[in-house]
Order: sequence, then C-alpha cells, then structure tokens
Amino acid sequence: MAVVRFGVSLQEDQLEALDNYVKDSQFANRSQAFRQLISKNLVENKWQHNKVVAGVITLVYNHHKRDLSLKLTDIQHDYYDVILSTQHFHLDYDKCLEIVVVKGKALRLTELSDKLIAVKGIQHGKLVMSTVD
Repeated sequence: MAVVRFGVSLQEDQLEALDNYVKDSQFANRSQAFRQLISKNLVENKWQHNKVVAGVITLVYNHHKRDLSLKLTDIQHDYYDVILSTQHFHLDYDKCLEIVVVKGKALRLTELSDKLIAVKGIQHGKLVMSTVD
C-alpha cells in the first residue's frame, strides 16, 4: 500500500495531547500514533455495528474454585461456532490464565465474554477485539 502524506491542523492543546500520547506509547513519531488511533477507531466502529471481528478473551482465576473449569467449558461449548482456540496456562500453584481466541459478530463475542467473565471465581477478564480485514 502506498503511503500518502497530508497536513493536519490541530489546536495547541490537541497537539500537546498527541505528543504526550506519542511519548507515553513510545511511538517513533506522530504518524505512527495517527495510524494506531485510526485503526483503533475502525475496529471500534466495526464492533459497534456488529461486524465480523477477531479477538481474545483473557481470564484469570483460581483453578481450585469448585466447578469453575466445568462452568467455563459449558459456556464455551454453547459458543463453539465463534471459538477458534483456547489455551490454558499455570501462573502459579493456584492461579491460571486462560485465553480464548474468537472470531465472529462483535455482539456474539461480547455476549460470550460477558458470560465467561461473570462466572463466580473469575478474578479478571477482558475481551480485546481487532479487525479481520
């Protein structure tokens, strides 16, 4: 894809905020920051319009919690059509990290994520979505 250069006019406070974003995110330059912001906006737009997206659901939990793994598996079986893969990692003796790789309509992925994160015993959960095209 060809790179196209163009000018942008910003108010001083917006430019300062952009430069802080570049610095905080450790981008090499403003162009990288613009590309990232535009990509993020496009993904969120697809998410809001229930387009097909890909994503990852991360879950952290204590695997000693009674029936937790069974409940997670039962929910995942109800969403087999959008789950591409799952991986389970042992963080320490008690805590596990599970990642669920998903692809499908944004609302269905959000629904799955909400159900998994709501299971009693989940200490932390998050869904991150990205565009597939």
